Amino acid sequence: MRGVPLARIRRRLPSAALADPAARAYTETAALLRGAGVGAGATVAVTAGSRGIHGIAEVLAAVARAVADAGARPVLFAAMGSHGGGTAQGQRDVLAALGVTERAVGAPVSCSDRVVHLGETGPPLPGLPVYFAAEAAAADAIVAVNRVKPHTSFHGPHESGLLKMLTVGAGRARGAAMVHRLGWAHMVDAIAAISAVVLERLPVIGGVALVQDPYERLSVVEAVPADRLADREPELLERARALLPRLPVDDLDALVVREMGKTYSGCGMDTNVIGRLRLEGMAEPDRPRIRCLGVLDLSPDSHGNATGVGLADFTTERLAAAIDREATYLNCLTSGGPQRAAVPMTFPDDAALLDAMGRMLRPADEALVRMAVIDNTLALDEMWVSEAVLAEVEAAEDIEVLDRRPGPEFDARGRLVL
Repeated sequence: MRGVPLARIRRRLPSAALADPAARAYTETAALLRGAGVGAGATVAVTAGSRGIHGIAEVLAAVARAVADAGARPVLFAAMGSHGGGTAQGQRDVLAALGVTERAVGAPVSCSDRVVHLGETGPPLPGLPVYFAAEAAAADAIVAVNRVKPHTSFHGPHESGLLKMLTVGAGRARGAAMVHRLGWAHMVDAIAAISAVVLERLPVIGGVALVQDPYERLSVVEAVPADRLADREPELLERARALLPRLPVDDLDALVVREMGKTYSGCGMDTNVIGRLRLEGMAEPDRPRIRCLGVLDLSPDSHGNATGVGLADFTTERLAAAIDREATYLNCLTSGGPQRAAVPMTFPDDAALLDAMGRMLRPADEALVRMAVIDNTLALDEMWVSEAVLAEVEAAEDIEVLDRRPGPEFDARGRLVL
């Protein structure tokens, strides 16, 4: 694969970024509080999740400031299911890596494994126990803050978003484990059933929905009252789906992902981008179709959680050495996707990994190999593509060719230096 000619391209993706997302978060939250009649002295619990959302610390700070300016007391609480190992310190470490600290947001940040039992669900999945973060359940009002986007393991009217935050994230490790035991095929019904109990029995006044554009910048910051969450979230999900960055072609012989991790996706690499689920009982996506996939590094912000490494066919020894098995196994066992924790064929360095790809593909002519190299599954505006792919991309999109190479290049340690 060292003889595959490559071109670095810049794609002109539709941008819809807000000029000041934090300011929008403040005004939207203030309106939500007024509409709910949140009074002076009230304690308002605000969710803090584990996703690497652009500007999330600033957004949460603005939400907290709006609460404080209304005369209430903001308290952020960890709502990330089993992420961070399900422990208080692990949650705090995850939030700190995202810049979400008490100093940054101007409010206390509560991290704990404590939950309360709210009761059991009714239809469409009756009899499920419902758990919720204990300190938030004791608050006078609850506000969810989360990104709305297509999920990497299931699809339906409610995927990643406010309702899932209130059902799985706020249920912490115990609640997440209960939900994931059902299997991904039941996730849509589980969100509907559990959220109904949460909204009925807790003082949830609504949420602040965040939608990102293809450059990871926030294009929507919208407060949604509790009684409109079920109807409004599917509309925001369609907006997010339209803005979701994807590979420029559907068919590749080889895809190299330079870095995976929780910073980029709940499963390390966005399945909507790579076209792989590897979940028992779930059909694989129709596209994209990628014959072999290699991943080179694990984001330091993932703290060793390599959930999703099993979506690749090849990896490096340095990524394998960075894996925290306890955190990874907990995440994958909780979510019901142990295949995603399986370490693929492992090679000493990037050069050896690409050589293995070549041995697998056995191309008659490397110049005809359809290949792409991306930094991660979120940053898809710039990438390297083989000359065999370039013509197709040029015909379909407005792109700029930034550089050309006769093939991949490596440093003295065998690391890719494209």
